Amino acid sequence: MNVASFIARRIAFNQQKSFSRFIIRLALSATVISVAAMIIAIAFTNGFQHAISQKIFSFWGHIRVQHFQPQHLSMSEELPIEQNDTVVSLLRQNPAIRTIQPFATRNALLKTSETLEGILFKGVEKTYDFNNINRFLEAGRWINFPDSGYSNEINLSASTARELKLAVNDQVLIYFIQSDGSPPRARKLTLAGIYNTGIEEYDKMIALGDIRLIQRLNDWNRNEIGGYEIFLKDYRQMDSVNTAIFYELPQGWNSLTTRELNPNIFDWLNLQDQTVLIVLLIMTVVAVLNLITCLIILVLERTRMAGVLKALGARDTVIQKIFLYHGALIAIGGIVLGNVAGLGLCWLQQRYGFISLPEEMYYISKAEVYIAGWQVLLVNIVTLLICVLVLIIPTFIIRKIEPVKAIRFE
Repeated sequence: MNVASFIARRIAFNQQKSFSRFIIRLALSATVISVAAMIIAIAFTNGFQHAISQKIFSFWGHIRVQHFQPQHLSMSEELPIEQNDTVVSLLRQNPAIRTIQPFATRNALLKTSETLEGILFKGVEKTYDFNNINRFLEAGRWINFPDSGYSNEINLSASTARELKLAVNDQVLIYFIQSDGSPPRARKLTLAGIYNTGIEEYDKMIALGDIRLIQRLNDWNRNEIGGYEIFLKDYRQMDSVNTAIFYELPQGWNSLTTRELNPNIFDWLNLQDQTVLIVLLIMTVVAVLNLITCLIILVLERTRMAGVLKALGARDTVIQKIFLYHGALIAIGGIVLGNVAGLGLCWLQQRYGFISLPEEMYYISKAEVYIAGWQVLLVNIVTLLICVLVLIIPTFIIRKIEPVKAIRFE
């Protein structure tokens, strides 16, 4: 029979009213709050990063293949490349790749009777998988592709449509800027549908249309495109897949991950990890300090008991274990209840979305939750280990207790 464990449990579950009972509850509550706060901070940060990343990936894919252009910006025109079925077939053999879609972009101006807006016209083919961005469609539909010629339809963002005071089925005049300095070429297009990603950089700039219109305006042949968007089955394989496919490309072609093309947004998302790290550190310190304070009070309150046990021949290590077990019970109880509280709140947010955010500032309309089991497990293990290791410090008070004085201690 483990005497230290037996005595620790008797003390821990003693229902007698005392000051230490209040301190224990206080320490337990602090541990619950700390663990719950850590789980919530990690889940909400993961959800925030994941939601915004998926919006960007849905719109641009995970990897972009195009003509090599130093200093090329993510939202600017591309040099043409020839569609190459051999390269596409080689890329499709990579098991991590889900789809490959041609695209091209062109700078343009949208004009109505009242205002003028600059956009980047993104042309796509009939085979374009609109399922990736269906969740962004607010009104109308995506453009239709006729069998011949090019589509006279366009999709605009909600913010652009609002600025131009356009509704679905309205017509808009679009002027395509010529790189050689010649007068812009005008086309009249019909607004087929309105989308909203919530990412201002895209919503204010991007319009969707037919790639054949860009080919005609650029005097390209039917095989010339701006590049390929590659969608992966798992976005976490972006870097490794990008490295692998780079060597399959013809000379003069280049491949870049969407993260490399949008460093500002992804650097901003990565900064959230530092915030989480600070929260984890603060919450761990709060939990540890409360447990240390609690254990010191328990040791002082049980000084007479420690003196009696010493007088009966108990070694210091046995008495230390009593209080160490007691502290560990409080820590474990706090961690378990903290998991229930933290995961419970995350589930409620995931189901009901009661925590909303201003979309124009955070790119999402509600706080998103993404729970990784290994992260929750890591929080629990690290918190418990730190608490148990730090709890050893107050138990050294036991070694200084003298049985005679302790028995007379009031």
